[in-house]
Formats: sequence, C-alpha cells, structure tokens
Amino acid sequence: MNTNANKTVLILGANSDVAKQCILQYQEKDFSIIASSRNLDSLENFVEENDIDSSKITLKYFDAADFSSHQRFYDELPTKPNIVIYSAGFLVENQKALHDFAGVKQMMEVNYMGAVSILNIIVMDESTKNLERIIGLSSLSGVRGRKSNFIYGSTKSAFTQYLAGLRQELSSRNIIVNVLVSGYINTKINAGLELNKNLLMEPDYVAKHIVNVGNSFSIVPNFKWKFIYYILKFLPESLVAKLP
Repeated sequence: MNTNANKTVLILGANSDVAKQCILQYQEKDFSIIASSRNLDSLENFVEENDIDSSKITLKYFDAADFSSHQRFYDELPTKPNIVIYSAGFLVENQKALHDFAGVKQMMEVNYMGAVSILNIIVMDESTKNLERIIGLSSLSGVRGRKSNFIYGSTKSAFTQYLAGLRQELSSRNIIVNVLVSGYINTKINAGLELNKNLLMEPDYVAKHIVNVGNSFSIVPNFKWKFIYYILKFLPESLVAKLP
C-alpha cells in the first residue's frame, strides 16, 4: 500500500532549480504537490515539459515578500500540507549590497521575513493534523560571517536559527523541522558568479537529500561540503577573518 498517495507537499518558492527537481522526485513517490511561486508561467511550462500529471499538482501564486497575502494564500490551499518546503531565495552580491539597501531589504524579506511570516501561519493552524515536516533551504553562507558574503549570509543565518527554534517548539507535536545547509549549487541564482566548479552540486542531487531527509536537524549534502561546514563552524575567528 502506497501511503504517500494521500499526502501533499507544499513547495514555497517552487520556481528554483532545486525546487523543480523536488517536484519531479516527489511525483515519483506519488505525493500530491502544491507548487507556489510568483512566476506561474515558468511552472506551467515546467509541468508541460516534464509531462507531470495535472491531477497530482496544483500551481498557486505566492509572493514571499507580500506578507499581508500570506494568510489568504494558506486559507485558500486546496488541502493542508503534510510537508512544507521553503525554498524561496534572493541574492545580491555583497559589494552591491553594501551600496544598495533596496536589494538588502529584498534579501531580508524573501530569505527570512517571508519564511517566518508564512511558516508561523502554517504551524499555528490548529484545525489541521496533517502537518508532519517543515524543510527550509539555507546556506553555508549563514554558518559564519565572512567578508565576501556576510549580508546575504546574515539572512540565511537568521533563517537557520528560526528553524532551530521552530524545531524545538514543534517537537511536542511530533512535527519534524529540517534545514538543508548547502554549498554551491549549479542554479540560476548563482549564474555569473565565479565559483569553484569542483564544488558545484547539481540541483537533482540536492533535491534527493531534501526528498529523502531523515530526522536530523541539519542536512549538508556532499562530503566535501560537510568538511567545509565543520571547518567554518569551528575555525577560530582570527582565521575566519583571513578567508575571502
């Protein structure tokens, strides 16, 4: 008996490359999917190109930065989700961000504030017993402040800390909270950046770690990035200051 056939995954920010791979992999596991994004045209094209069963996927408009719309968005979902993935993200390079507060504000709104807004609404819904798991997509940029990306990293750090506390808050209800702490991924958000190609992960590889997530809080895909994660986490401040 396939127990996934009656379960629903809500993907917030479903137009990212990793999220689209999650759609394909959850489809293979027979989940119903609610894919939400500001760019529904892109999602519609993706569904058609990949011949996804329209009876198993619902597309919904979602703007992470439009906080006032979040309660209505949640109320109008066709079914309340068992799994929620927050994958919305926005990046402005650090040197530009130092001179462009509008870009900084958008990073804060999409990467952190929007997540807190919608996830608080979801977890405080006492009318549903469906919710089993929340997965947030964070970044190694949020592990330690480094001069090359500390503004973007600060939004990811805040998101990770929120998820850590949310995990404790929801433990008594047996709702699992996970955070995916990823390194460089070969996605459109990183297009044009000078990244070490030997460290680039493909979206389907990262998605596999999300779809098959266990009970541990932090998931760091790829042994190379696990090594880097622990170095960043425990490196003395005097040495962190010498990093790019």
